[in-house]
Amino acid sequence: MDKNKIHEKTEAIFKNVFEDDTLEITSTMTANDVDSWDSLSHMVLIVEIEKAFNIKFKLRELNKMKNVGDMIDLLVLKTE
Repeated sequence: MDKNKIHEKTEAIFKNVFEDDTLEITSTMTANDVDSWDSLSHMVLIVEIEKAFNIKFKLRELNKMKNVGDMIDLLVLKTE
């Protein structure tokens, strides 16, 4: 899948999970950049992304992700 399409789809998921239609994701964004991003919303976010892209993250993949850019890069690899 094209990286731009993945970014758009991921941003829509973020907006839905965090209930913020003005939220714009960036490659350097982390949980510290979103006020309502806590451990529970993180789990919901991961589940929603896995469902939307029909993939499953491995625990070590999740642990390696440092920001949204890492997530999008991994989604590109997983949807090829």
